[in-house]
Amino acid sequence: MLDKEKEYYSPSVKLIAGTDEAGRGPLAGPVVVAAVVFDPAYQNPDINDSKQLSEKKRAELFDAIKRDALAYSIVFVSAEEIDDINIYEASRKGMKEAVDSLSIKPDFVLTDAMPLPGFHIPFDPIIKGDAKCLCIAAASILAKVSRDRYMVELEKRYPDFSFATHKGYGTKKHLEELAKFGPIKGVHRFSFKPVQTTSVFDFL
Repeated sequence: MLDKEKEYYSPSVKLIAGTDEAGRGPLAGPVVVAAVVFDPAYQNPDINDSKQLSEKKRAELFDAIKRDALAYSIVFVSAEEIDDINIYEASRKGMKEAVDSLSIKPDFVLTDAMPLPGFHIPFDPIIKGDAKCLCIAAASILAKVSRDRYMVELEKRYPDFSFATHKGYGTKKHLEELAKFGPIKGVHRFSFKPVQTTSVFDFL
């Protein structure tokens, strides 16, 4: 069971938000960040790091988490903003926005290894937090499922790219599509090297 957050509860810490992202590595699409607050007594043994779950299981848990959480939020940070401030800062910005978007204010924030300097709520970045904390793992599921569904819809708008399959990651197929069709402004991350090497300025 993922229960490391139990170490943080105290008379002054009654509600904890876990936050995590999906999509730091892809060449296209947004980075998606989620935050989740559970009742301290909440348990769900099926919740785990999203990378350890099947697509079907993630979808089931996506609905369960939204139903059971005291509060949750999901934030999209665009490819253009990623290019403006870099992927690390975009992920950090998304985490702060996701926590601030919660319908209830947590007393403490746990992140998956992401420091939040200057944030107005106390926090702790936990290495491999999505494998240790229920609330972070839940956030990773919300972020992953939301991003995957977004990329499936994106393929309908841009059928030259197999976004539903590779989700924007730098697979052989995606690189072949980039070489053939060129990157899409507002969709691809032009600051990422594999995108830059496809004669990017020819397509702006």
